[in-house]
Amino acid sequence: MVRSMTGYGRGEVVDNGVSVTVELRAVNNRYLDCTIKMPRAYLFVEDAMKERLQAKVGRGKVDVYVNIAHTAGDDTVVTVNTALAKSYIDALKELYELDGGNYIKKSGYAADLAKFPDVLTVEKKEEDQERLKELLLEALETALAGFNDMRETEGAKLAQDILSRGETIEALVGKVEERAPGIVADYRARLTARMSEVLQNTQIDEGRILTEAAIYADKVAVDEETVRLRSHLSQLREMLGQGGGVGRKLDFLIQEFNREANTIGSKCNDIETSRIVVDIKAEIEKIREQIQNLE
Repeated sequence: MVRSMTGYGRGEVVDNGVSVTVELRAVNNRYLDCTIKMPRAYLFVEDAMKERLQAKVGRGKVDVYVNIAHTAGDDTVVTVNTALAKSYIDALKELYELDGGNYIKKSGYAADLAKFPDVLTVEKKEEDQERLKELLLEALETALAGFNDMRETEGAKLAQDILSRGETIEALVGKVEERAPGIVADYRARLTARMSEVLQNTQIDEGRILTEAAIYADKVAVDEETVRLRSHLSQLREMLGQGGGVGRKLDFLIQEFNREANTIGSKCNDIETSRIVVDIKAEIEKIREQIQNLE
């Protein structure tokens, strides 16, 4: 199934007091451009996440947002600088013994001691990086699943619109083919009338008329172009049916559509055919715009 390049996905995993959230947003881009925005402390997972994403996404500008929260509040630990505390105690003993006091026996001295600088230190508890990596990749997989579901839904709508416009082009090509023999007949009739007017009573050389008509018919023949257009339409349907990352291939194919339409327009200096060619080119342009949204 073909996919749109635009989409959104979200994945969340909660485990042992750690909540990991991964969000994906993507817009159109010629190539795959992936940016992961996450706290610097967790950059060790970035390469693994990019590798996982590149395996699931062909092209587009993808922004990945990562949020990690510790819901249980047990991500920090308080440590005592024992050596420094003992130094403070010795200093206090010395101060209070100067006037005969005995501070150590007074209740609550430990709380007072804790107020001194650097006696207590609050530090982040060391995290299990491997486990955190597993949680991040799990959340990413969930986000990717929703992300790709949305892109496939949008891609199906785009493909349906492209196929519908392809059918319109095919019908218009049929009109060009029907009109082609009449162009030569009209030219022959105009040529005969003009020669009759110029030569008046002189006998018209029917062989010369046929020769001129044949030369003109060769100049305005569009059989090859219409056959190629039908072949391109067949390729278009086949690529959309195969699915996957066909956006670039379709982009090249639509250039061939334009080339054939332009050639038909330049060959047929017939007003009705020119109008049909304009309609064909309008449908081709609409298809080209839709293809720009496909992966």
